[in-house]
Amino acid sequence: MFKRIGLFLATNLAVMVLLGIVLSVLQGVFGVTLGNNGVLLVMAALFGFGGSLVSLLMSKWMAKRGTGAQVIKQPRNEAEQWLLATVGRQAAAAGIKMPEVAIYDAPEINAFATGPSRNNSLVAVSTGLLQQMDRNEAEAVLGHEVSHVANGDMVTMALIQGVLNTFVIVLARLVGRVIDSYLSGNREGGPGFGYYIIVFVLDMVFGLFASMIAMWFSRHREFRADAGGASLAGRDKMVAALQRLSLNHGVNTLPKQVAAFGISGAIGHGLKRLLMSHPPLEERIAALRQMPDTIRTAA
Repeated sequence: MFKRIGLFLATNLAVMVLLGIVLSVLQGVFGVTLGNNGVLLVMAALFGFGGSLVSLLMSKWMAKRGTGAQVIKQPRNEAEQWLLATVGRQAAAAGIKMPEVAIYDAPEINAFATGPSRNNSLVAVSTGLLQQMDRNEAEAVLGHEVSHVANGDMVTMALIQGVLNTFVIVLARLVGRVIDSYLSGNREGGPGFGYYIIVFVLDMVFGLFASMIAMWFSRHREFRADAGGASLAGRDKMVAALQRLSLNHGVNTLPKQVAAFGISGAIGHGLKRLLMSHPPLEERIAALRQMPDTIRTAA
C-alpha cells in the first residue's frame, strides 16, 4: 500500500516539476502567456483521473458484464469447490480477503483478476482453462491472479493511467499554444483555429507515448505476478502453466477493459511490442527458471 502511494506521489511530483519548468521557460524566455495554468491543471487532473478512477470503481461490474462471468456463490460441482478452496487458501497466504471467484465462457486458456482494492476483488477463469489445464497448472494460474490482487496492480494501473492522462492533456495544450502563437505571430492573444488542430494531433501523439509507458508497467507487473504464482503454487507448476498457454496462439477474447489483467495476452514483436500488455511467454518462462530453487515447490 505504501509503495503504491509513494509511486503515485513521486509520479505526480515529477509531472508538477516538469510542468513548472515548461511554464518558466515559455513565459520567462519566450514571453508566451498561457493564461490561467492553475485552471488548466485542475481540469486536466479531473479529466485525467476521472475516467481511470471511475473505471477502477466499476471494474468488477464491468468485467462481469463484459465477459458474462458467473460468480460461484454455492459450488455446484467438485471443480467449483476446488476453485473456491484453492483461491481461499492462496488469498489467506497472500494476506488479502477472499476474492469473488467466477467462471466465464471462452474457448482459450485464460483468467483475470480485477477490483477496486486488495480486499474487494474478483478472480475469474475461462471454461477453456478448466477444460485444457490440469489442476497443478490451474493452481499456478490462480496464484498468478491472486498475486495481481495482493500486489495492488489494479489500483496502481489506475493511478499511473490517471497521471499519464493528466500529463497528456496539459502538455498537449501547452505545446499547442506555443506552436500556434509562433505560427500566427500572436503571443498574447487567444488561440487561433490552428491551435485546436495542433492539440488534437498532439493528444494522439503524446497519448501514444503514454500508452507505451503504461504497457511497460503492465509487462513488468506480469513478471511480478508470475513470481507470486510460483511462490503460492510452485515454480514448476507456474512454468508448466505458461507453457500450456502457448496453445492459445495469441488468441484473447477478453474485452478491452480487462484484457490487460488476463494471464494470457496478445503476441507482439518489434515496435508493436511496445504496446503489448504482456511480455512473450518465453521471456516469462526464462525469468521463472532464473528464480532461486527455494521456491521450486510451494510452501
